[in-house]
Amino acid sequence: MAKAATKSQIIAKMAEDADISKVQAKAALESLIAQAYKGANDGFTIPGLGKLVKVRRKARMGRNPATGEQIEIAEKTVLKFRIAKAAKDAILG
Repeated sequence: MAKAATKSQIIAKMAEDADISKVQAKAALESLIAQAYKGANDGFTIPGLGKLVKVRRKARMGRNPATGEQIEIAEKTVLKFRIAKAAKDAILG
């Protein structure tokens, strides 16, 4: 299995593809990331890739796998990334 690209590799590829400097590509990537962090409460969409959403999980009962004892799992908020159909079709065929 191939390794995931590093941030510097992504920036270099973005700079090459867009014919801009690495500094500009880094600024664009960091801007996108900052917007995603700020927009996560309302749902942040990257067209063609997916949507970052904040989801509330209800409290529920679970089991301690070591002892089998029932435990209550508290309510919590998590982040999910929902992949766009266009991305699924492009990757999975």
